[in-house]
Amino acid sequence: MSVHKVVKKITTHILQEMKLKGEKISMLTAYDFSMARIVDAAGIDIILVGDSASNVMAGHETTLPITLDQMIYHAGSVIRATNRALVVVDLPFGSYQGNSKEALNSSIRIMKEAEAHAVKLEGGREVKESIERILSAGIPVMGHLGLTPQSIYKFGTYTVRAKEEVEAKRLIEDAHILQEAGCFAIVLEKIPYKLAAQVAAELTIPIIGIGAGNGVDGQVLVLHDMLGINNEFSPRFLRRYANLYEVITSAVQNYVKDVKAKDFPNDSEQY
Repeated sequence: MSVHKVVKKITTHILQEMKLKGEKISMLTAYDFSMARIVDAAGIDIILVGDSASNVMAGHETTLPITLDQMIYHAGSVIRATNRALVVVDLPFGSYQGNSKEALNSSIRIMKEAEAHAVKLEGGREVKESIERILSAGIPVMGHLGLTPQSIYKFGTYTVRAKEEVEAKRLIEDAHILQEAGCFAIVLEKIPYKLAAQVAAELTIPIIGIGAGNGVDGQVLVLHDMLGINNEFSPRFLRRYANLYEVITSAVQNYVKDVKAKDFPNDSEQY
């Protein structure tokens, strides 16, 4: 019997057990109560309250504008819907970089006000001190390497990272640094699949990929992308499991048509 099927509540310990047994970990984003309730009931292992809310919920071009207060609002909504999944919350841009005391304070606010289970932050050796400080308060930390969207203006592009040997070597070193610092898992975003598989093989903690191939311990996608609500975003790593853009558009059009035609509400739909 798989760990996934028997466990009532996913914890960091359960994720470690899943990696040891070779059982893949499933992870999706969610930002609100209604969607999180569906995703949790469907059997997802980890829900990420991603700073991608900045893009899909608020319409910003990057993840940078979303605030800590806004992340706490989204995280609280998700937590109230969740019974089984581990809920991880992104520390937004400006809430941890370059200041480990602020990183701790931001993490404490997320855990206290949203009642989240863990936090996630981007970066390698440069955030080691912040990770250790957050962990000193007993807060689990997930790392994030490869394409780190909060650093988009430094990179200047969303293309695949770590294709060159120097950057690949640094990424492997950073992954080991994050593990030694105490991270319970790491997300690898948009890197060559061979490099991601190497990291997953070398490290004892779970490695979750997005655009990092199938040699890692689990996968994560943005919910609105995989459901086909966003239809203008089509990277190679995205598999669409539905086309809700068309379903919702059709439903709204039919509603408008029925209202205009005085067909809604009908006799059985009124008091």
